[in-house]
Amino acid sequence: MKAPIAKKVPKTLTAHQHDRQDNYYWLNDREDPEVIAHLEAENAYFEARTQVQSELRETLFQEIKGRIKEDDTSVPYIQDGYEYQTKFETGDQYPRYLRRKLDEADAKLMLNVNEMAEPYDFYNVGGLNISDDNRYLAYGEDTVSRRIYTIHIKDLLTGQNLPDQIPNTTGGSVWSADGQYLFYSVKDEALRPYKIMRHRLGTAPQDDAVIYEETDETFRAFVGRSKSKKWIVVGSAQTVSTEYHLLRADDPLGELRCFQPRERNLEYSIAHIDDRFYVLTNKDAKNFQLMATHEDQTGKENWKTVIPHRDETLLEDVDLFKHFLVLSERTNGLTQLRIIGADSLATPVASSFRVADTPPVSPDGAQRSPGSVAPATSPLPNGEGLGEGFAPHYLDFPDEAYMAYTSVNPEFDTEVLRFGYQSMTTPASTYDYNVVTRQKTLLKQQPVLGEFAPEDYISERRFSESRDGTKVPLSIVYHKDTPKDGTAPLLLYAYGSYGYSMDPYFSVARLSLLNRHFIYVIAHIRGGEEMGRSWYEDGKLLNKKNTFTDFIDAGEWLLANNYTAKENLFAMGGSAGGLLMGAVANMRPDLWAGVVAQVPFVDVVTTMLDDSIPLTTGEYDEWGNPNEKEYYDYILSYSPYDQVEAKDYPNMLVTTGLHDSQVQYWEPAKWVAKLRELKTDNNELLLHTDMKVGHGGASGRFDSIKDVARDYAWLISKGEKS
Repeated sequence: MKAPIAKKVPKTLTAHQHDRQDNYYWLNDREDPEVIAHLEAENAYFEARTQVQSELRETLFQEIKGRIKEDDTSVPYIQDGYEYQTKFETGDQYPRYLRRKLDEADAKLMLNVNEMAEPYDFYNVGGLNISDDNRYLAYGEDTVSRRIYTIHIKDLLTGQNLPDQIPNTTGGSVWSADGQYLFYSVKDEALRPYKIMRHRLGTAPQDDAVIYEETDETFRAFVGRSKSKKWIVVGSAQTVSTEYHLLRADDPLGELRCFQPRERNLEYSIAHIDDRFYVLTNKDAKNFQLMATHEDQTGKENWKTVIPHRDETLLEDVDLFKHFLVLSERTNGLTQLRIIGADSLATPVASSFRVADTPPVSPDGAQRSPGSVAPATSPLPNGEGLGEGFAPHYLDFPDEAYMAYTSVNPEFDTEVLRFGYQSMTTPASTYDYNVVTRQKTLLKQQPVLGEFAPEDYISERRFSESRDGTKVPLSIVYHKDTPKDGTAPLLLYAYGSYGYSMDPYFSVARLSLLNRHFIYVIAHIRGGEEMGRSWYEDGKLLNKKNTFTDFIDAGEWLLANNYTAKENLFAMGGSAGGLLMGAVANMRPDLWAGVVAQVPFVDVVTTMLDDSIPLTTGEYDEWGNPNEKEYYDYILSYSPYDQVEAKDYPNMLVTTGLHDSQVQYWEPAKWVAKLRELKTDNNELLLHTDMKVGHGGASGRFDSIKDVARDYAWLISKGEKS
């Protein structure tokens, strides 16, 4: 079967007196039957070319599915007199949400998402939110995969949904204290959340009041509620600036007041307890510091330092309790959880906290946007201590490369921290940790069915050296029987944008590669925030090419250190990581045996010049605004679609979804069409478009495995041919 050849319809795009000819611009109309026909032709070609892999795909699907415990439940947590839990039963694609009143024996079903999803090809529920009186459940429903949610409200006493249905939202919401009002954000035509609305229970959504409108197109608006429950927090955020407004939760008809007006390059998030706000901010602190202020004096001139800035450590997050606080710190690429007693905070003096500043680390010196912005709403301590003998300390973790994170911690007056831990060889684990006795209690470890033993796999942490001398962390995992003589196939993965740190996580699916003697490597390249805020800034805007050269040089390092050979080196990335794939395929096509580009952001110039496309205006501070010539020229110099040339390219598999709201389907479709036109090799080039879903792929837990099996089957088949 011959590859589909898209017709050429020349279109001239002009900016800064510079003309670009785009022969495939016509593909950006999903309502055009000819566009759909072309995508379906590409899918037919994909199926024909990979027919020989169909048995392997099914084997991988059953293999991965077989490792998953189908009847599984989450670790329960307690909040406001109820115990909450998520459950899957055998055969369930979607979760069941349950809760149990503490003085009752049996849990009651709040939502069975399996039944709700039956009429749809795609279905997602998010933003579950219980009213203060525990009666009403608000939740968002997306049936298209465009991340446009309709909010529904369920009466948990009667089990019936109210007639209130609120369309075109982000899915999240917060209740007023009396449970009569719901606050939520709506989207504009570019899918930017821009208005915060107030809905009165039992009234028509079209009558809802606008309480805040964000008129700056580079900002996104959102709403949350402090864990103290005193404040409804309305926020606006862009890449380098944030702003919050406050509304008393017990006065839902009141007026908003500004916490601290927005300033360019001032970022902050807020948390409230008693009569104070705590502020995690980059004010005078590139790697962020923790500050505090009285709730009546919230301007930045009143902020006092509690946890100071450190050059070597990024302060990522703070979880606060009555007697202690937990700092999530990232040093040398790894996250440490640091416990500090609240008694030290009675006087917020910076010098009190420079205890054990260097956590134990190995001596070997991850949709375009990874997620939506949300306000920090955890409470902070009130100054009471845990008594004698409590000292600041770090939790200790056994693996060289791992990820650690605080979990659900709704209780404020407790000595116990719930946290999560996993590594590339250790399944996701949930622990309770007593900060006084320092005892860890394993509550649950992700079950892995079948023949799995962590000791059969080896994890390493190494550092490659980029061409400018920068040391880049690499997280590596492989089966103990895998040869390290250059003969094993190797998959190099990275993201490298938005300051999103790609931690070394565990994957049951990845075991199918490791058991076939693939080596798997995550490159923690610049553009993420693994090594601090400077790591991010060195991989964005006019420094973006560092992201690409870091990845290429990591590949070269793996070759030089005999982890693999060129004919066995594969690359994979998705979304902004798909941009990375496009760039490195253009820059060093000879380096890769194959490239998998998932929902790739590849038509960067055209997209960033079109402010009607979702995410564009809010990302000028990530990529640059090409309406300014300096950024236009720089983006053009690496934009994968614009830089396709007549030369040999590696084997490539490109995937997308017709309803993608983050990276429009036409970007990868145009890119593949142009590659087909210009490339001079006979290597395989495939495009697969899921006609039913968007950026995140299939919604069901088993359907999503089919996507993984598809990509892995292609990689394994190419590895065998190598």
